[in-house]
Amino acid sequence: MTIEGPTLIEDEAPTIPDQGRYLRWTPIVAGAFVATAFTFILVTFGVAIGLGVSSTSPTWRDASPALSLLSGLYLTLQAIVSFGLGGYIAGRVRGGIDATSGAEREMRDGLHGLAAWALAVLLGAVLAGIVGAAAVNRASSSTTLANNTVAEPLLSYELDRLLRSPRRPANADISAERAEAGRILMTSSSHNGVNGDDRTYLIQQIQALIGLSAGDSERRVDQAIESSKTAIAHARRSTIVLAFSLAAATLLGAVSAWAAAVAGGRHRDGAPLPEWMAFADRLEPKRTAVP
Repeated sequence: MTIEGPTLIEDEAPTIPDQGRYLRWTPIVAGAFVATAFTFILVTFGVAIGLGVSSTSPTWRDASPALSLLSGLYLTLQAIVSFGLGGYIAGRVRGGIDATSGAEREMRDGLHGLAAWALAVLLGAVLAGIVGAAAVNRASSSTTLANNTVAEPLLSYELDRLLRSPRRPANADISAERAEAGRILMTSSSHNGVNGDDRTYLIQQIQALIGLSAGDSERRVDQAIESSKTAIAHARRSTIVLAFSLAAATLLGAVSAWAAAVAGGRHRDGAPLPEWMAFADRLEPKRTAVP
């Protein structure tokens, strides 16, 4: 009589099915890349047609506040469109549909859209940092330490007018005087403005460098101070509009990415889409909704 021993069954490590994962990075990366590329295209187009929110050009200072608001509105709208497109792709191409409830599927699709939005924001920040660093390096390599001041290029036009002289030799180097005058003019936007000693010093410098009379030098300095105050105020206002527009565009872009990802998931499952996305039903034949 043969007695068989107990059969040993090896314990297998539990595996997590693919459909149990909340995030799948392939659709997230695809949506983020599409959102970043579309943002670059729309921002470039906006700058090309003159919808820039900030500029140091003297002609920009004559722009109306309505143009600044229109530029900020365009920045917000392009973010909604770009992040919405990226979110829709992240939700639409998400595979491995599980048998969870409809609310859970929408939650997962929305998280995919939100993750694509976050990755696109990080990509945009990295690209902006690279471009900004390259611009700073080019500017620093073409200027000397003496005239490397915050007044350039913000007050470059005001400094040109202040130090303009037809009698100065072509090879005369006034970079140090220009930088010092720029630092003084930057104080025109403070609460107290340019103090009396600095104003007197600028008048004396204009008399010595250009050879104007005391009265003409005083009028030129006063005009430069007033123009600098206006230019700094305009640049500050443009910076506020830019910061507010970027914050609003980023937040609304997150909402747009979430809603578009949910709509993309509904389109993927064959369920009816919201009215604002109903045109997407024409892209492919009708399908039966997954229970």
